[in-house]
Amino acid sequence: MLLDYYATHKLLMVAGFMAFYIVQTALSIPGAAILSLAAGAVFGTVLGTVYANIAATIGAALAFLVTRYLLRDVVLNKFGRKLEGMNRELEERGFGYLLFLRLVPIFPFFLINLAAGLTRLPLRTFFFATMFGIIPGGFVYVNAGASLATIDSLSGIASPRVLSSFALLGLVAIIPTLNNRFRNRKQVNI
Repeated sequence: MLLDYYATHKLLMVAGFMAFYIVQTALSIPGAAILSLAAGAVFGTVLGTVYANIAATIGAALAFLVTRYLLRDVVLNKFGRKLEGMNRELEERGFGYLLFLRLVPIFPFFLINLAAGLTRLPLRTFFFATMFGIIPGGFVYVNAGASLATIDSLSGIASPRVLSSFALLGLVAIIPTLNNRFRNRKQVNI
């Protein structure tokens, strides 16, 4: 039904999807993975990745701005001295840190949006590090959605495309666990 609607109302469907994704992300409501899967199923891997990336980046920037202008002063009044070192570090190397956090999904997406808003990290740096950093993970989810959309029979579940998409999803999901194990081994060796 969605595919039929998209076939006749492309612009409206894309705008509606992106608006929904932006609001969901800006309000830190769970469900981004489902929306990314849906983007792949409806728009395909390439366009779905583009639409989901743009919407997630805009939504993240809105969450960042809301946190910065509504909560930052309260937090800085309470923890200002403790955050000063982190603020200086983020001013110098913020793009690299944020890019790493986006590429390696150790912390939840919404938490990074909110925490970054409490710092002096420039919006421009936050925006571009987010935009580039979420491309690989977003592609994996959108590709999985596009793969699921190709299933038209029970045997389609075992197709190479669907199985490889789930393998990629599993790999992305295991990154935080592997990171923790690597850290723990490193600390034991010190």
